[in-house]
Order: sequence, then C-alpha cells, then structure tokens
Amino acid sequence: MFSYPDMKLHDEEGVMDRIISLLHKARTAGTPVVYIQHTEDQEYTKGTPTWEISSRVTPQEGELIIEKPTWDAFHLTRLHDELQKRGITDLVICGMQSEFCVDTTTRRAFSMGYSSVLVEDAHSTFDNGSLSGGEIVKHHNSVLGGRVAKLRKAQEVEF
Repeated sequence: MFSYPDMKLHDEEGVMDRIISLLHKARTAGTPVVYIQHTEDQEYTKGTPTWEISSRVTPQEGELIIEKPTWDAFHLTRLHDELQKRGITDLVICGMQSEFCVDTTTRRAFSMGYSSVLVEDAHSTFDNGSLSGGEIVKHHNSVLGGRVAKLRKAQEVEF
C-alpha cells in the first residue's frame, strides 16, 4: 500500500511510524507477530511492489507470514489454525486498508470468538472519490470500536 507512486494513504508516515512502534513493543514483550500478506493474481501478484512487505517492517525470523487471497485474513488461510496452535485468543489489529481488509478481518475475528484491539491510529486507506481516507478511517473506527473490537491508540497498546 505504501508503494503506489501516485496515491498516498491517509497519514501515511504517521501510520507507518505507529506500526513500527507496535512491532517494537510486541517483540520486546515476546508477543507473537503475524503478518498478513494479500496475495492474488491481480493487484497483489507475488514479486510486485504492491505485494512486497515494506522494508521498514520486515518480518523477523520465526514470525508468521500468512498469505491471503481475499480481504478476510481467516478465509481460505491457515491463520485460525496457527493462532489455535499457539493458544492465541487476543489480537491487536493494524494495517491496510481500513474499509476492506481491516474491517473484514476485524469482524471475522469477532465472529470467531477472538478478543481484538483495533489500533485506531495504525490503519489507513486512500481517498475514494466520495470520502477522504481520514473520513473512512474515522467511520470504521466508530463502526467497529466498542462493537467488535476495543479501540486503542498505538501509544496505549501494551503487550
């Protein structure tokens, strides 16, 4: 999402900085980190810039990378099985895009019985012609927060 030359995410640098901070806190606490990588033959083809994980958040050895073919990180993936094997019941969710992958995965996690925190300032999206990226983020925070996930700012998240 950070590789489109002609499109910028809402609060792009701030969101990336907060994701980096969350990674540091999780790793320091020994909390497992799971990367979800959208992989499909259209916009997110393996080896293309839109598919690559940013070098600013490179996975460390032992961290899971789950490829997903849809907006839902659980659908047609091994995510649930991997979380169950590790006894993980609580999730901290951040990433891209608010109205697609973040929304769908957060709702699905709730439906599957996970307790989730949606990091309200660590997910983003693009303007869409009707709404700005900031409006979309705000809307999804208000719709998901308190209903299917707890909302927390990145600085408030503890592992």
